[in-house]
Amino acid sequence: MADTTIIERCEVKGLRMTGQRRTIARVLEASADHPDVEELYARASAEDAGISIATVYRTVKLFEEAGILDKLEFGDGRARYEDAERDHHDHLIDMNSGEVIEFVDPEIEELQERIAARLGYTLKGHKLELYGVPIKPKVQ
Repeated sequence: MADTTIIERCEVKGLRMTGQRRTIARVLEASADHPDVEELYARASAEDAGISIATVYRTVKLFEEAGILDKLEFGDGRARYEDAERDHHDHLIDMNSGEVIEFVDPEIEELQERIAARLGYTLKGHKLELYGVPIKPKVQ
């Protein structure tokens, strides 16, 4: 996890942090999932009824441009966001439910390093997204 909060990183980058931006940052930080703007708006407006969806859109765009948030697009037409300084992980997307499962696999990490080296590169980063459907339906 990040050693500094989203708010601290915004301040270091010189972003003006209004009360509403602070609320949005806190909501993002508390999110264990990958919320889209509508979900962020619902969570933030529950804390501060004065926050508009336009404010959430502008704030998310500002945080993304500053390198504080990563924008994730999983092919469902919804841009989702997560803290750019979270520990590295890959994603498995359940194509039926839209659930996003985070995972880390040392074998996959090592294989990617080997492939890059074989092609004459030092790997500096990557994003891996797997898309699938459950083998067995989940019991409700």
